[in-house]
Order: sequence, then structure tokens, then C-alpha cells
Amino acid sequence: MNHAQRRDIVPIDQRGQRILAGILRAILKTLMKPMFHPRVPAVWLRAGMRLLTSSTLNATGIRFQPLQLGTVRGELAAPAQTGPQAILYLHGGAYCVGSPATHRAVTSHLARATSASVFAIDYRLAPEHPFPAATDDALEAYRWLLDNGYSSTDIFIAGDSAGGGLTLATALQIRELSLPMPGGIVLLSPWADLTNPEQSASNQCDDVMLSWATLEHSAQSYVGDARSGPLASPLLAELDNLPPTLIIVGSDEILLNDSERLYEKLKTAGTTVCLSVYQQMWHVFPVHAGMLASADLAISEMAEWISGKTQISPAAS
Repeated sequence: MNHAQRRDIVPIDQRGQRILAGILRAILKTLMKPMFHPRVPAVWLRAGMRLLTSSTLNATGIRFQPLQLGTVRGELAAPAQTGPQAILYLHGGAYCVGSPATHRAVTSHLARATSASVFAIDYRLAPEHPFPAATDDALEAYRWLLDNGYSSTDIFIAGDSAGGGLTLATALQIRELSLPMPGGIVLLSPWADLTNPEQSASNQCDDVMLSWATLEHSAQSYVGDARSGPLASPLLAELDNLPPTLIIVGSDEILLNDSERLYEKLKTAGTTVCLSVYQQMWHVFPVHAGMLASADLAISEMAEWISGKTQISPAAS
């Protein structure tokens, strides 16, 4: 029996939250979306992303320290007292930008909510390091965790946007190599199909962050024309025998369809999967944890998934 569930999460109806959501939307649409224009050089884009994400809120009581996972650099986010679980976090940024530092709002809040050690890796970025550099780094980091005392069932892999696609690709590599599977994976607004099949659809929402032109440019920089391979576009791969998967996505983003298609494929393959669609939310909204109630709720949902407290009933559809 397939254990799958789709949930629609409504925003908290408070005036302050509505105002804050409107402000955040305006900031992203005014500053972030133009910055992700294909004509903006990667070095400028990386600097801009560092600047914009510096305004997000890190969780209190979390220490950050650099570390080396084999040849892969990374950053540990952990509370003072940690449990046995480890989270390998793969940041987003269309495979071309981002770092552990730009995603501390997610990793720190996740570390506090789970009492786990969060290992955010600084995987190599395109165009300087195209495919398969990122997938190689993610797999090496996972092997490092296995080799350094973590039980596979205590390891969870999580990622947002391109990092979500990379998380799924890493699970595929683990399966193909017959390595011990992680306890589960968490995908935030995953970009899991670089062929971008929905870009000509007529019912597109007004995404405050992404455009198809940006995704096309980033896909070309990362993998060129070989976009349909299973590690570049893992949504197109065979998705059987994968670990339990939580997908969190906003209703107001152009990648919503990726998450819906992925949910249906995982359900058909017999994987335990939950798809949570947060209404009136945008791409990777959990980066606003500590400010936005829906982001805090998403962090709590991730923590419950990782702790094993989430209960999923067989899907009715």
C-alpha cells in the first residue's frame, strides 16, 4: 500500500503576518528577481545574494563552525546539546550561487528545531565547476558522514530549489551504489527537472523570485544540453526504492508543478511521501523563519518529519 499525502496549508490569518508577507513579496520582486537576470554576471549575483540574505534571521543558541568533509568544505550549524541525528543540507541558488552562509536562516532554525547537527556543504558551483561537480561533492559528504560515526538511519538529506534537486539526485546515487539509505529526505521548492517542461504553460503564477529565462540560463551553465539525465533532472529518473520524502512548496511559484509531478511519481513508486503546499507562499519561503509564521510552521513540519512524528495516511488521490 502506498503511504502518501498531499496537504494544503493555509497562512495564519493575522493582520501583522499579512502585512509582513506583502513587504517580503515586494522586496523579493523588486530586488531579488531582477538580480537573477541571465545577463547579470555570476560574481555580481553571488554578492547580491549574500547581501540580501544577510537580512534573514538566524536562530538563537546555534553555533556555526567551518569544517571539512573529505575534500568538500562545509559549515556546521548545531545547538549546544545535539542528538544522534545529522542533516546534510544542500543549499539552493540554481547551481550557480549560494553557500552555507546564505542559508543560515534555514540551517540554524532546523538545527534548533531538531537538536541535530546540520552539515551545510559548500559544493562547487557552475559555471566554473559544471555538472557533475555538485553531485560528486554531495555524495562525498554523505560518505563522510557514514564514515564518521553516523548511522544511515540517523542521516537526513535536505535541500532547497536546486539543492532540492541535488538532494534527490544524491538519493539516486546512494541507491545505485547500494550504500545505506538515509532515514529520509526533505525537498524545499525542488528544481528537479532542468528541461523546464512547464515554461510555455499559460497558467503561470506571478513568481516573485524566479523566471523561466533565469532557469534556462542556469541549466545551460550547469549541465549544458544534457539536461534529461537522471542526476541533472532526477524527476525524470526511476524513483523506486527511495527513502521517505517530504516536499514543501509554495502555491505561488512556477516550480509548483515540479513538486506535484514528483509527488505523483513517488506515490506510484510506493515511496512514503508527503507534499505540503503552503498557500500564498513563494519560492523557498522557509528562509524567512523567525519572521514569517508560515516559514516557522514549515520548519516545524521538517523537524517532525525528521523526528518520525509525522503520520501519513494512504492517499485518496
